Amino acid sequence: MSNLPNCPQCDSEYTYEMGEILACPECAHEWSEQDSNRNDEKVFKDANGTILQDGDTVTVIKDLKVKGSSLVVKVGTKVKNIRLKDGDHDIDCKIDGIGQMSLKTQFVKKV
Repeated sequence: MSNLPNCPQCDSEYTYEMGEILACPECAHEWSEQDSNRNDEKVFKDANGTILQDGDTVTVIKDLKVKGSSLVVKVGTKVKNIRLKDGDHDIDCKIDGIGQMSLKTQFVKKV
């Protein structure tokens, strides 16, 4: 039996080596041995690839409809003091005139 790590995507134990890359036959995820040795700390990046941190100020780069209401977050809306979290919508914030919201990092840029 080999001592290969489980797949980081689906946790399958049936990983195999393809040259210098590890692969999973169940989910088709490929990664390098160095990737599996790194921290699992997630890095949050805005639409331009700038790293975001808790407390940053960002602006919205696209009109965003607020689900369940007729409100729209307009392009250029400045959002202060963001909080980053894991999940589909990575940013928790409070927007003036709208209230508590969750945003995706792909729709904001750091100021």
